[in-house]
Amino acid sequence: MIYRKNANFPYPVLSNTSNAYVKNTFEFDVDVYDISSDYQFNIEIEIDSEYIKKLLTTGKAQLIFIIQSKDNKYFRLTSSQNSVLVKKSRVSLNDKTSLQLHIQTLEDINFKDNFDLNDFYQEFKHEINIPKYSLLGFSNVISLLNIKKPFDLFEKRLDENLNSEIKIELGQETIIINYKKSEFQFNHLPKSNVLNNPYIYTGLTKALQAFIAANSKDGDVDLEDINEPEGTLDWKLYNLMKNKGVTRLNYDNIDEVIHIISNRIIEKYTKALEEMVNNGS
Repeated sequence: MIYRKNANFPYPVLSNTSNAYVKNTFEFDVDVYDISSDYQFNIEIEIDSEYIKKLLTTGKAQLIFIIQSKDNKYFRLTSSQNSVLVKKSRVSLNDKTSLQLHIQTLEDINFKDNFDLNDFYQEFKHEINIPKYSLLGFSNVISLLNIKKPFDLFEKRLDENLNSEIKIELGQETIIINYKKSEFQFNHLPKSNVLNNPYIYTGLTKALQAFIAANSKDGDVDLEDINEPEGTLDWKLYNLMKNKGVTRLNYDNIDEVIHIISNRIIEKYTKALEEMVNNGS
């Protein structure tokens, strides 16, 4: 079973859309390769909870890779496994195929040592017992259609005739960052891509505001109810949000949505600045 929305559990579960964990990131990305009679899925996983990661590395829990197409296929992964080889005869892939990771207990677990839970659970976490083979967490959902059509969201251009240092425009397919001077791109500094993150943040804000205006009458977009947008840029944003578990977009939660879909770009920008200061760059 693939979870696309918050589900109700009698105990805290790790997911990108749940606040049960202080650090609730559970995301994965995947590349699919057609190799003779097999499909190879190369997987990158990000889990913020140290408690959950310890359960995985000590063998008290396991990752399960789910392929949902005409039916569901389940593949157990080790904590260090980053690829899955599947016979084509075992699975049928199409544009509607969805992929997700689950974390499952391999023994009865008591949460008394789970310091990653939010404050609400801290006083009674020792009373939380999770039975063997129960769900501990579920990741974002990835559509095979989206793997075939990568999200090239941003485009950089140099325009010395600009009346401002930076100008951000929304094109038909991309968010365009125009620079008056090449040095504004920080290409002469280490981690130049990360140093451009504030421009990316501004571009995402502008694009999501336009998305709301185009896809709602009241400023509130329910991504579960709307059809896939026809415009290429809006289509990319729609699928990116869906893949990251975003179900609702409005003018009040744009910053929260950017945090979810951009993999903490402001945090990475801050760390890059700190490293430059410490290294005397």
